[in-house]
Amino acid sequence: MDRKRIKDALEKHLERSSPSTSRGVAAKERERLAAGKLPASLGKAGKVSDGEDFESDSEDSDVSGSEGEDTSWIAWFCSLRGNEFFCEIDDDYIQDDFNLCGLSNQVPYYDYALDLILDIESSNGDVFTEEQNELIESSAEMLYGLIHARYVLTSKGLAAMLEKFKNYDFGRCPRVYCCGQPCLPAGQSDIPRSSTVKIYCPKCEELHYPRSKYQGNIDGSYFGTTFPHLFLMTYPHLKPQKPTQQYTPRVFGFKLHKKS
Repeated sequence: MDRKRIKDALEKHLERSSPSTSRGVAAKERERLAAGKLPASLGKAGKVSDGEDFESDSEDSDVSGSEGEDTSWIAWFCSLRGNEFFCEIDDDYIQDDFNLCGLSNQVPYYDYALDLILDIESSNGDVFTEEQNELIESSAEMLYGLIHARYVLTSKGLAAMLEKFKNYDFGRCPRVYCCGQPCLPAGQSDIPRSSTVKIYCPKCEELHYPRSKYQGNIDGSYFGTTFPHLFLMTYPHLKPQKPTQQYTPRVFGFKLHKKS
């Protein structure tokens, strides 16, 4: 299933119904379908990612590694090409209603999306239209992202992101004098659909665009404005010294005047 088409369908749905009314729309839909859980037929099969990677060593598959029948939705989602910035959230964290407070008003088809994330299947044989399936799957991705923004601020979430930081999963700073400093994902806003994710360099303390187009299309609110700074406060030994060198423009070996 084309992820761009799914995203466009969700955007149209959100335009028709504001976040404050989305829960009511989902409730009416569930009542009309007489459905309380996600149908067993709705799942991971058939979802593919569109576009090409900017990096030269792009993969042929959207999923890194083999996908088995027992793969959870969370593991499958995090293994998609472009989702390398995401860590896997513990099921226990998602099942705690306190951690999800307020999200039901932001995500359409909230209950169905939550069931999909947790791999909860129904034996009722509920039938959904193709458009409804697309909205539910896109809502599941949005819901996971919003939960992710909260999870990475916990001790377990920070530890999971630490491993990814050590593996350079977030990329390196493109600035020459930062000497390949590993970066951290950061959002410019905590409000969904405000801006895409950027990478923050702890050395030059600047934001940069991710190298991959896939990663560059991820909502920045799925990581938030707090994460990279809380991460460095939690692991202060990882904060590098600021670069001492600075590029000086020259013409025929002579420095340019400031007014030039």
